[in-house]
Amino acid sequence: MSSQPTVVVVPGGPGHILDPEPCLSDSGSDDAWEEDDGDELKHPALRARCLFCDRCLFFPLFEGLVIYANITNMYNKISILCFQSLFSSAEELFSHCTSDHGFNIGMVAHKHELDFYGYIKLINFVRLEKPTVEFIDSVSTPGPWEEEKYLKPALEDDLLLQFDIEDLLDSTDFSCPNGLTEASSLLQHLKHAEHRAELAEAALARAQEDLQKMKQFAQDFVMNAEIRGSPSASAIADLREDEEDVYFSSYGHFGIHEEMIKDKVRTDSYRDFIYQNSHLFRDKIVLDVGCGTGILSMFAAKAGARKVIGVDQSEIIYQAMDIISNISTTLKKPAIFKWELHELHLNLVKYTKLNGLEDRISLVKGRIEEVELPCEKVDVVISEWMGYFLLFESMLDSVIYARDKYLAKGASVYPDICTISLVAIADSSRHADRIAFWDDVYGFNMSCMKKAVIPEAVVEVIDPGSLISESCVIKRIDCHVVSVSELEFSSDFTLTITKTSLCTAIAGYFDIYFEKNCNKRISELLSTQVLFSTSPCCTKTHWKQTAFFLENPISVEKGEELKGRITIHKNRKDPRSLIITLSIKNMKQTYRLQ
Repeated sequence: MSSQPTVVVVPGGPGHILDPEPCLSDSGSDDAWEEDDGDELKHPALRARCLFCDRCLFFPLFEGLVIYANITNMYNKISILCFQSLFSSAEELFSHCTSDHGFNIGMVAHKHELDFYGYIKLINFVRLEKPTVEFIDSVSTPGPWEEEKYLKPALEDDLLLQFDIEDLLDSTDFSCPNGLTEASSLLQHLKHAEHRAELAEAALARAQEDLQKMKQFAQDFVMNAEIRGSPSASAIADLREDEEDVYFSSYGHFGIHEEMIKDKVRTDSYRDFIYQNSHLFRDKIVLDVGCGTGILSMFAAKAGARKVIGVDQSEIIYQAMDIISNISTTLKKPAIFKWELHELHLNLVKYTKLNGLEDRISLVKGRIEEVELPCEKVDVVISEWMGYFLLFESMLDSVIYARDKYLAKGASVYPDICTISLVAIADSSRHADRIAFWDDVYGFNMSCMKKAVIPEAVVEVIDPGSLISESCVIKRIDCHVVSVSELEFSSDFTLTITKTSLCTAIAGYFDIYFEKNCNKRISELLSTQVLFSTSPCCTKTHWKQTAFFLENPISVEKGEELKGRITIHKNRKDPRSLIITLSIKNMKQTYRLQ
């Protein structure tokens, strides 16, 4: 006979009698536990209850282990009472919702065309608001669960949120929902399709109207027409909010983040700065402005930050949430628990948190200027805000806003020092390909195109062999004190020519410094404090360089000082783009970087 059985009370279900010393495998050995021998018994906790009653999917008995129950040879009535409240899968739970409560998750998902995030919002909405099935069936698109707050799990470790709704949709028959006849079902779907078509037609009409306005504006701009006060100018003002949405949506695609992360000059420099200066982050609250995939946030957390808050407006933040709390599941060898009157077959599933930083990193979707952070002040603001020619995209404005509103007195912004430099270029072949090309195109003179081509600043990799001058710094920015107004400026410059040649372009690049309170011992080991540079003489980055091609090349001699003046200001019609005016010798040209 076995020793006195232990009673384990399952929340939401009846008591279950277990033998405290069961055999752990069908072979009678303890091998099935493998590396889990040291796990201590934890209190059971339900993780996936029915959406409308207290029946549940499973319960964990050991930390890191999830047990799915299947009973055979059940002669003990108490055991049957215990396990009749369990489901063997999410599909079985949803089947119960359909048969016992009349709630068909497949029909609802199909009706409202729910994607993965819409499905998550629906599950959390039902758990939080506890609506009736009749109410859910009666609502039309968009549903009341569309708010962003329903992305937050209502039930901790809710396995229904890990269920792939597309698998269910593929296997569900949608012909006659809720007992409707086939004809009425088709009519319902037809009305829904007509409504969607009307919305699509309206959106298309607006898009065509906006496109026509944009074409008119572009034509006026190219032809140097006066556009102040014209209908085109007002049209751009009307589209400004839409353009802002386009800007953030461009960062919602993984491609741009892949390019940035794979830029080893960029990512390695941030990583090395954070890890080599962990004293700046240890036990501190860190704000990551424009966090993207969360790579800088995770660096900061690994360096010992007590709390990291990442803010981003683009859709990539949903991937960042998955990355930060990345979970892997491993199906282990089945085991059999043996009692006097029945057997319990178990599949052991080990849940492993690959990154497991969700306890220290909080992500907030929205613009830093509009969101509310979970704290009043932070100790460090970090951001990878740099654009082409440093200031393109104007993201530094947002960092300055975050600094002024959230940074504690005496705290730091990183990177803290940035410089913009110019250098003279001699590359006749590239100039001919870019400018002179239009003089003879298959025997036709298209030189009028130069009016559109020359004003466009070009972002490209400059051949270091084409440099013909020393570089000249035109702007130094201290991110701890700079104001937004100072990001529009004029500067005189002098380029000392190192080679007699024809100057065909002026190129711009930037350098980044991490200085304040940095580890001096580490800095002494480095050849320079510039953690990375986008100079043509350095390793290529995704920022490349920015070239301003001259319409007519300038003859220069070695030792000559080529003097000029540059003015940089934001485009009033698109504040994220730049207008650059370059005056050199007797030439003056205005360029656009957009």
